[in-house]
Amino acid sequence: MSTTHSNHSRIRLALLVLVGLCLAAATASAQTTPSPLSPTNIFAPVSTPAHAIHGLSLFVLGVTAVIFVVVFSLLVYAVVTFRSRTDDDNREPPQVYGSNQVEFAWTVIPVLIVLALFIASSRVIATIQNAERPANAIEVIATGHQFWWEYRYPRLNVITANELHVPVSDPADPTPTFITLLSADMDHSFWVPRLAGKTDLIPNRTNHTWIDPHEAGLYLGQCAQYCGTQHAKMLLRVYVQPRAEFDRWIQEQQQPATNQAVSEGRHVFESTACVNCHTVSGTRANGRFGPDLTHLMSRDTIASGVADNTPENLRQWIENPDAIKPGARMPAMGLGARQLEAVVAYLATLR
Repeated sequence: MSTTHSNHSRIRLALLVLVGLCLAAATASAQTTPSPLSPTNIFAPVSTPAHAIHGLSLFVLGVTAVIFVVVFSLLVYAVVTFRSRTDDDNREPPQVYGSNQVEFAWTVIPVLIVLALFIASSRVIATIQNAERPANAIEVIATGHQFWWEYRYPRLNVITANELHVPVSDPADPTPTFITLLSADMDHSFWVPRLAGKTDLIPNRTNHTWIDPHEAGLYLGQCAQYCGTQHAKMLLRVYVQPRAEFDRWIQEQQQPATNQAVSEGRHVFESTACVNCHTVSGTRANGRFGPDLTHLMSRDTIASGVADNTPENLRQWIENPDAIKPGARMPAMGLGARQLEAVVAYLATLR
């Protein structure tokens, strides 16, 4: 009798759990206030590669959802049909061995499912990797460093860091951006979910990806391959601009650094180790280990997207980089208060 009561209690508990899950789902679906769109939402693609990956992901989710429903239904059927009953004699039921039909079904059906998923995935991969490169395509070389991004536009003679600028690609007249991916030190991964899939950056190997965003805006991404202490703060910012605005940005970036009249700060900058890592066009600073600072103040952020580009944050970054980004490769410069203020004032002119 106690066994029967225990079984009934388990069934009631299972039903209560199912009812609770249904109520939770109904409550969530009844929310009338839409949540803000995540800037890394893979279900809101705005570029051709991301659209292709989005379609594939929906197909895979649909297939796996059908499998889940079938398996869960069979499980519920078995639990309910073969549950313990009051009139059970506790004898072992008849054992059935060797059903060719069942064995054939559970072999062929999984093979067909895997084959369908393989074909769909291969088709998407081939479509993305074998895309044609039109003559008007924008070319960018992206190099991953610990823990920042370097972007070079070889045809346009532009070098920048951490913030990638590309034009909107009109479907009627596509202007895709093809990105060559290199690594200066170790494995990284370039991933902007709303624009394209993940592509690794591997030392001594050249990889490629491309995007053709159809909507202007700021799209965020992340280095998706663990690359050291500050991997989580190796952020990606892609600015998609109307063509006229992009062309204006290119023209501004092609100019040498302007307003370098802050002589004391420039002297301090050029007489310290800053010049060994950073470049400022028109000066003796031509380092390659750190970001190009020629147009530093044209960027919205510093430290690879970690902090807003303000004089206060810039001062803290120069004085003690670990306060903003622990484990950053940039050392604390050990400048005196007057030297620090002079360097910040000088960098603030680099537009």
